[in-house]
Amino acid sequence: MAEAGTILNGHRTERDGGRPLPSVLIATRHGESVANVEFRRADESGALSVPITSRDADIPLTMHGQTQAQALGRWWAELPPADRPRAVWCSPYVRTVETARIALAQASGLGAVPVGLPVRHDERLRDRELGVLEMLTRAAIEKEHPAEAARRRRMGELYYRPPGGESWLDVALRVRSVLRDLSEEEAGRPVLVVAHDCTVLMLRHVLDRLTEPQLMALEPVGNCSASLWRAADGRLRADGWNATGHLPG
Repeated sequence: MAEAGTILNGHRTERDGGRPLPSVLIATRHGESVANVEFRRADESGALSVPITSRDADIPLTMHGQTQAQALGRWWAELPPADRPRAVWCSPYVRTVETARIALAQASGLGAVPVGLPVRHDERLRDRELGVLEMLTRAAIEKEHPAEAARRRRMGELYYRPPGGESWLDVALRVRSVLRDLSEEEAGRPVLVVAHDCTVLMLRHVLDRLTEPQLMALEPVGNCSASLWRAADGRLRADGWNATGHLPG
């Protein structure tokens, strides 16, 4: 029988069938981005386009998003010492990189974590790829790709894969892969994951073993929200979901 725990690199680990686990896993979505604002406006007005010309990967935070990232850093600094992340895994997209950098600077400035704590950028944490629907508003999808819009409604978001893009379950496969590496490399210590709404949602799906109805009933993942899982009884168990009380109004 596998041990319930062991010492690895000076850290106490929990084990699930012999696999080490981080002591705490905290996941956050990036702060408000320029695209979040523009697509919200487009959905409200029925616009066919948004004034964005960059790649999705290059979209930055808004000023409000930067403020949210600072608030996330202060929340980080106020956690009990044993829960304060000592490693950061981050999507390589600009908006997530900015969020991690600002939050880390805030937490470091408050003495909560060492200055210069490394950030690992992992492409498996990137946002869902939408293929031919990339950067299209809801109105534009209905007008330019009516067959795809109908197929999306029929199949549901969990299974729908746009041409050249990914379904939610495709993202879940990436998440399972990164969780295996993260658990091995960060065994026994708290970790912060900075990613995107779909990525964080698929973390919940994988770790909490949610069914499709349970998943679809969840509220949207908030910008700079905090979701936390704790190693207990051989697995990571939820101890908080999508909390936003630390953010400015």
